[in-house]
Amino acid sequence: MTLITERLTLRPFREDDVEALYAYSKDEAVGLGAGWKPHESLLESSDILHLVFLDQPTVWAVERQSDRCLMGSVGLITDSARQYGSARSLGYALGVDYWGRGYMTEAVRAVVRFGFGYMGLDLISATCYPDNPASRRVLEKCGFAYEGTLHRADLLYNGEIKDHLHFYLPHEKAVKQGWFAEK
Repeated sequence: MTLITERLTLRPFREDDVEALYAYSKDEAVGLGAGWKPHESLLESSDILHLVFLDQPTVWAVERQSDRCLMGSVGLITDSARQYGSARSLGYALGVDYWGRGYMTEAVRAVVRFGFGYMGLDLISATCYPDNPASRRVLEKCGFAYEGTLHRADLLYNGEIKDHLHFYLPHEKAVKQGWFAEK
């Protein structure tokens, strides 16, 4: 399914996205902020495209409408901390060249509407690292509430251990914020 916003098209990933995926995923700032090793080759990006992005109904390529430039990814995946079917975890990554322009906030809002309105979710969670204030700001702009820190939660490819800041957005809060009519 494709989601359209004012400036973006969120669409399923395609085989021919590998070069654009590599272009933003090779940047160390993107990988470290999202928790994965920067891609070292087109082949590595191709493998990840096939393992993570292709044929995933709730994972989208973030494409700018004006020039059809693929800038990042956004998706709803299983929330491993919540053991019931109507909760999902939000994840996203955006190329450095597109930071600070509101693109990811716009994409996350569309995905949250989809999750609550189309999927019938009752909660969407997200995490970010304490040293990624831009990611935290995206979540806060979208109405997510901080619920706590899981200390020493993630061992990165470079041996660094990082905490996770946990956030959540329940359906009823999204309704109160006027995101859409009550389900």
